[in-house]
Amino acid sequence: MDLETIGAADFGHSLTGLGLNLLCRDVRGMASFLERVFGLGIHRLSDDFALVRHGAVLIQLHSDATFARHPLHDLLPEVPPRGAGVQLYLFGIDPDTAVSRAEAQGGMVIEAPADKPHGLREATILSPEGYAFSPAVPS
Repeated sequence: MDLETIGAADFGHSLTGLGLNLLCRDVRGMASFLERVFGLGIHRLSDDFALVRHGAVLIQLHSDATFARHPLHDLLPEVPPRGAGVQLYLFGIDPDTAVSRAEAQGGMVIEAPADKPHGLREATILSPEGYAFSPAVPS
């Protein structure tokens, strides 16, 4: 599937499994953060929407304006963190490298890289939009 040219309906019909949408005040800023800090692929980037690829996983970034009629819209907090209580793991991304990049890109490291008892070395980085991303590799 060519993420740059596929039509919206064809894209929607192709989706299976779990979908992840992140509502953002600044889609371009969030996409840039995810690309620069974690090396994720960015597709269809606009002010209102972007597709983010991590391996086989697709994340959709939507601007607040695109969700104006969505039932979650009225529940959005005025200020981040927006994703409190959700931890988004990015397996296969080195947490030490990601932390260095995050600090340079305005991300807040809320958990430094550490080897965990469950066999992963991971960190937790809060994006400028307030979502907690945890890059993790086997320790």
